[in-house]
Amino acid sequence: MIQNNKAHREQEGKGTASTNSTIYGLRPVIEAIDSNTQIDRVLLQNGLTGTLATELKNRIREKGIPFQFVPIEKLNRLTKGNHQGVAALIAPIQYQSAIELIPKLMEEKNAPLLILLDRVTDVRNFGAIVRTAECTGADAVIIPDHGSAQVGDDAVKTSSGALLRVPVCREGNLKTVLNLARQCGMQVVAATEKGATDYIEVDFKQPTLLIMGAEETGISPELLKLSDVRAKLPILGQIQSLNVSVAAAVFMYEVLRQRR
Repeated sequence: MIQNNKAHREQEGKGTASTNSTIYGLRPVIEAIDSNTQIDRVLLQNGLTGTLATELKNRIREKGIPFQFVPIEKLNRLTKGNHQGVAALIAPIQYQSAIELIPKLMEEKNAPLLILLDRVTDVRNFGAIVRTAECTGADAVIIPDHGSAQVGDDAVKTSSGALLRVPVCREGNLKTVLNLARQCGMQVVAATEKGATDYIEVDFKQPTLLIMGAEETGISPELLKLSDVRAKLPILGQIQSLNVSVAAAVFMYEVLRQRR
């Protein structure tokens, strides 16, 4: 059932669908999953039980849809309708498969550039990075299906619409993505302050997958191990790290500089 900005109706036991990129209610969310609606993630009330709830959880796991358990207060803030302990946040974009995209790009382009974001959860940073990726001609942005920023309306706005132009791949296993990229002939460059190579010394003229990590934790150790180059930005001041969106912009414009 649709809710608009002025009024809404509810059917007992069926839940409600709203127009603000959120679907809520057990049956509507199950139906959305069955119809292959692009869902960013599902929010489940802590302790949610029942036959329909079990059916929903099975659907979520079968489809590999990101989900998280939240207190009922969060769902109450999200919607005033009869959410029945569940809400699905609808993605405003169509996700692509990195496993399919990487070989295709390697066939079609001389030097593809992919940006992989490892655990970047801040929506503003995410949007800013995608905006820079679009401006510098990056071919795609890759994110994990868990532990990443929500790809919702706020992210689209922050990216100035770049999210509607740059392919975004959401993957469950980033190590598989890196292994495939290397097998296809791409170099994997990890942006880390612990790197031994200055960023301007990296040969970005060749096909490249650039990994950017979260500001607090950096790049996951398992992904660092799969990198071919660990590159750093020079830091002369007291603060030992840059905002991740700023650091990503420096790296992407260095790629552009070398390729021009």
